[in-house]
Amino acid sequence: MRIFVTGASGFIGSAVIPELIGAGHQVVGLARSDASAGVLAAAGAEVHRGSLDDLDRLRAGAEASDGVIHLAFIHDFSQYENAARVDLRAIETFGAALRSSDRPLVIASGLVGSVAGQLSTEQDVPDLARNPRIASAQAALALASQGVRSSVVRLAPTVHGEGDHGFIATLIGIAREQGVSGYIGDGNNRWPAVHRLDAARLFRLALEGALAGSVLHGVADEGVPVRTIAEVIGRHLDLPVVSIPAEQAGEHFGWLGRFLDADLAASSALTRELLSWQPIHPGLIEDLDQGHYFRDPS
Repeated sequence: MRIFVTGASGFIGSAVIPELIGAGHQVVGLARSDASAGVLAAAGAEVHRGSLDDLDRLRAGAEASDGVIHLAFIHDFSQYENAARVDLRAIETFGAALRSSDRPLVIASGLVGSVAGQLSTEQDVPDLARNPRIASAQAALALASQGVRSSVVRLAPTVHGEGDHGFIATLIGIAREQGVSGYIGDGNNRWPAVHRLDAARLFRLALEGALAGSVLHGVADEGVPVRTIAEVIGRHLDLPVVSIPAEQAGEHFGWLGRFLDADLAASSALTRELLSWQPIHPGLIEDLDQGHYFRDPS
């Protein structure tokens, strides 16, 4: 199939491209910059110039494809609601291009908005009031009744692996700056995770075989206690591991403080059953212990 991929040059997308090509698919990647275009071309993908807010270019890419994998998102948490609106418009555009074709649309979503303190499953309905990005997932699933084979992959908040610049890399950077490896409260809240290569395979399997309206969980570690993560970071950086009071979390952790105390344990049992997906790459703690997260940033 000819697959249009947004976010194709990103951390997850750069793993999805070889996964798709290795399975015999042709990849067309959205590129906003010359640098992204170069990365895509080097990976063997065709380049489609455009951006998430250029709806005409998104429509053209989707119309010329046999399916779409939508990974791109504006990760500016100071303007999160605006980023969610841009994402929703993009999905609506893909839906209009793919309507009544039975072509697949697979989108990346997240677990924030799930009920805290319990093991979230694919059957749970997240709270839109807690995460405006959920509107995008709802819009994608609604397309299943309009002749689009749409599915939603709720990714663990930590997609890890070499080259990660997300939550874990940020937490390590904060520990370096603060001189302590911190967690909030007792640190028993759980943080799901998945290796980027396992996530990439899940996106391919969803593209190839997920039923219309499927909700899938990209989760390998159901929930690693945040204190355990802090302890591993402290050990590798030779820093004390300390509890940060909740009222000081914003000052200590910055934007990450609004997420780090969430208890987001999640299961992927139904996903594994539906698509025969089995994570095979290192879990979060094993990946941290490989040491690549702690190389001298200078």
